[in-house]
Amino acid sequence: MKYRSVIFDLDGTLVNTIADIASSMNRALALHGFPELAAEEYKKIVGWGIKKLAWEALPPEARAENSPNGPHSSALAEAVAADAAQFYAEKPLVHSEPYPGIPELLAELKRKRLRIAVLTNKPDPVARLVVEGLFPGTFDSIRGDTPGAPRKPDPAITWEILVEFGCTPGETIFMGDSEIDMETARNAGCFPLGVSWGYRPRETLEGTALSLREGAALIIDHPLELLDLLSGSKL
Repeated sequence: MKYRSVIFDLDGTLVNTIADIASSMNRALALHGFPELAAEEYKKIVGWGIKKLAWEALPPEARAENSPNGPHSSALAEAVAADAAQFYAEKPLVHSEPYPGIPELLAELKRKRLRIAVLTNKPDPVARLVVEGLFPGTFDSIRGDTPGAPRKPDPAITWEILVEFGCTPGETIFMGDSEIDMETARNAGCFPLGVSWGYRPRETLEGTALSLREGAALIIDHPLELLDLLSGSKL
């Protein structure tokens, strides 16, 4: 088998977490006197880390008053993000559940002795709560956002995982639902495998709404398609 490891994004790839993300961020927004967003709106802005999510969730007038070059923008986003992270950690798995086919996929990858990891821009403590809560003892490595560490699409943490696994980028599939994941895969030299069931539209994964360099090399519509591709050596 050509591929020896798979690195997964978390939100929108392994688990549908959007309701719990929306709940925690909306509680934080309300605490600071800002209106809540519909859960569907969060699908458009998740993936870059919780501080950027908090900034994007703020109403336009708040962003205008606290522009990126202004003195209060960082403090405002950090305050909302910190509260949202606390609320999320208190109740990370109220609504979240794996996508259909994901548990079966992971079990088969383990049976085939592929090394598997999660790499997410979700804060590391919450990422571990979600992954271990839904997939206890399954993953060989779980890496979330930690202070001072680079986030996706920077390839640094991907390479750290590969060193840990003793695998090369050419032996690794990076599977995700967003342009961030496809860019991470490209930057790291891994195979960029997109999934259609997540939070971004297909055209974003294809790169037609972006630069071609960021597009997926292949997009699957169900998790178990990965097994068919692996067994058929079509990747």
